[in-house]
Amino acid sequence: MLEKPVAVTEPSLFGVRVGMANLGLWTALLTPAIVTLSARISVVDPANKEASYGLVAGVGALIAMIANPLFGRLSDRTMSRFGRRRPWITVGAIGGGAGLLIVTFAPTIPLILLGWCLTQVSFNAALAALTATVPDVVPEERRGKVSGWIGFAQLGAVVTGGLIVGFVPSLALKIMIPGAVGVVLLVTFSHYFTDRPAAERSPFSVKEFLSSFWTSPRANPDFAWAWLTRFLVVLGVFGPAGYEIYFLAEKIGLPKAEAESKIGILLMITSVISAGTALLGGWLSDVLDRRKPFVIAAALIMTVSVAFFITADSYADVLIAHLISGLGTGMFYAVDFALATLVMPQGESSGKELGVFNIANALPQSIGPMFVPLLLAIGDGKNYAAVYTAAAISALLGAILVTRIKSVR
Repeated sequence: MLEKPVAVTEPSLFGVRVGMANLGLWTALLTPAIVTLSARISVVDPANKEASYGLVAGVGALIAMIANPLFGRLSDRTMSRFGRRRPWITVGAIGGGAGLLIVTFAPTIPLILLGWCLTQVSFNAALAALTATVPDVVPEERRGKVSGWIGFAQLGAVVTGGLIVGFVPSLALKIMIPGAVGVVLLVTFSHYFTDRPAAERSPFSVKEFLSSFWTSPRANPDFAWAWLTRFLVVLGVFGPAGYEIYFLAEKIGLPKAEAESKIGILLMITSVISAGTALLGGWLSDVLDRRKPFVIAAALIMTVSVAFFITADSYADVLIAHLISGLGTGMFYAVDFALATLVMPQGESSGKELGVFNIANALPQSIGPMFVPLLLAIGDGKNYAAVYTAAAISALLGAILVTRIKSVR
């Protein structure tokens, strides 16, 4: 028998709290993923920074892809007196902070890789449990608004990270401060969240372990299409994101220090716009009881923003691309998450199902950085036009495939 979500007494307060927890988690993860990890690698291995970054980012994202659904499944089964989700949120936060400390002070690429893998596995354990709290306690008709708060917070994390990167002079502090923000806000959410243990659990088996990474597309076709949509859009928009600092330096011609500072400012501007569209899109999707039109429109806007990089030859072009991206990114993440919670298999395995859905976030971030050097190598060895053409095609396909979802309007 499927259980309805245990509705929170004050859903608006829950939305703010889960939003703040997401703000902390994504500040800790996205700041290094987009800016400071590549900057740290360029200090340790300047001669091979592109290949080293591709290795570290790719392996880390692969670890995240495995960790998220696995810890989602484990949180579904947890019988702790502290509840199902809280232990994983707390322990994951602390482990993630420790991983970023290793990244900050590691003198070699292998140690940076070790620290980044610990960061990814720990914060993704926290993320899996945190994400599952939404279907645990929020009724379907309120999920757009709560998803809007989550989207707002995720993009606010980029603003927070951008402020840190733009105004903190020390690279070490640029890595450690976001980590500290993540630990504090996640542990605070865990302390106040009213959790409950799993009602029952079957013996854990190899089959159940493997099922943590799979939801049948034949039995759940709409969930499969939603998964593929997220995968393609993230691949197109965020696959090459870590290379933008190199794009600014090598294609636009900015000095290295200025490129680092400009990235922070660009991300801050984009995210301010995106945060607004996340709240607006989530609220409107609840009011109109429509999800697909918002996701399609947002994905198309993001496609246009990526395509701008194909011919960009000035900082002004890059700024325009980020402004366009801001209009679509917030709405996409807010409403697409709400859509996923509606088409996923229902029941007591929400942590596992959303973990599988989050593979669509992690997998493209794994394979994207690995393939970017191959595309760059076409022709003169710095073929950014090939990179962004492939990225725009991927995002466009994601927008088109939303139309295949039938059970949600």
